[in-house]
Amino acid sequence: MIGSLRGRLGARTGDAEVVVEVGGVGYRVSVTTGTAAALGPVGSEVFLHVHTHVREDAIVLYGFVHDDERRCFEALLGAHGVGPALALSVLSALSPATLSTAVLEDDIETLCAVPGVGRKTAARLLIDLKSRLDLPDLTATGAAVPDGVRSARSEARAALAELGYGPDEIRSVLEGLSETAGVEELLRLALRELAGR
Repeated sequence: MIGSLRGRLGARTGDAEVVVEVGGVGYRVSVTTGTAAALGPVGSEVFLHVHTHVREDAIVLYGFVHDDERRCFEALLGAHGVGPALALSVLSALSPATLSTAVLEDDIETLCAVPGVGRKTAARLLIDLKSRLDLPDLTATGAAVPDGVRSARSEARAALAELGYGPDEIRSVLEGLSETAGVEELLRLALRELAGR
C-alpha cells in the first residue's frame, strides 16, 4: 500500500489528476481541485498523503496535501453508497472543517450544494459521518463546542429556512454570531443582520 508520495509534479492530466514522478516512476494520482491548485507549477517538488484504492480491475491513488483531507476521504468511503468519485467531489466542494461543521450542525443544505449529492444522500451522509468523522468538535475559532450549541444552531438554521431564507444566507449570517447564544438570541441577531442587508 502506498501511504504518501514525495517527488516532482510531472504533469497535470486533467482537472482532478496529476502525475507525480518519484525515482523515475510516474504515479497517476487523482486529487481534489483544492489539492491540484495547491501543488504549484509542473516541475515543483510535491508531497501528497495517499489513499490506495484497490478494485478488481485497477489500483487507483488518491492524493491530498493535508492528512485531514485523506482521513475525511476515508471516512466518506466508509459511508453507505459513497464511492471514491463522490468522496472526491465532496472534498473538492467542502474543506474538512466545513464538512465537520455541517455534520455537527445537521446542515443538510451544505451537503446538497455538492454536485451529485441529493437530499436523500445528504441525509444518509449526516447519519453515517457522525460516527466516522475523526475530526474534533470545534467552533470556527478552534474552541471546543459547548453542550447544547449544536442543537441551538441547528434549530436556528431550521427556523430561518422555514422563513424562506436560502442556505447561503443562513450559513453566512450564523457564522458571524456568538457560539454560545441560545436559539432565541441567534434568531434575533440573525434576523436583524438579514434585515440590514
